[in-house]
Amino acid sequence: MTFNDRIFGVLMLVLAVAYGWGASQFPEPFGGAESIGPETFPYLLAVVLGLSSLYMMVRPDPDNAWPWSRTGLELVVAVVVLLLYAGLLQPLGFIVSTALAVGTLCWRMGAAPLKAYATGLVSGVVVFLLFSFALDLSLPLGVLSFLEVS
Repeated sequence: MTFNDRIFGVLMLVLAVAYGWGASQFPEPFGGAESIGPETFPYLLAVVLGLSSLYMMVRPDPDNAWPWSRTGLELVVAVVVLLLYAGLLQPLGFIVSTALAVGTLCWRMGAAPLKAYATGLVSGVVVFLLFSFALDLSLPLGVLSFLEVS
């Protein structure tokens, strides 16, 4: 897998460069350039991705077999849950879709269903409140739009 890791590292380095370039194309914020603007977080992600991909190219992992057993199935389930989460975020809203996604992933990792979905619900509500009130960023309410406060 060392060859595969190196190829993946090259692809991720290309993605990091493209991501950084895309962030540099953001328009200058109203009021002039600031030390922290809308491109700061994408720049940080591009740097971390670039450094990680360079590490992967220089020091690839030894050969490991793909986990075709239960672990491989759980990885497929996790990817499907995350794809569904992305697709249902707008129609169901952040809180409901996050509760379902986090709850399902916790359940698949061995938590009891009631505790898993309670964790998902608490996570969704806490993150929603953090984004809405502390960061003043709006997240979709979806089916809970009747709770919207003007």
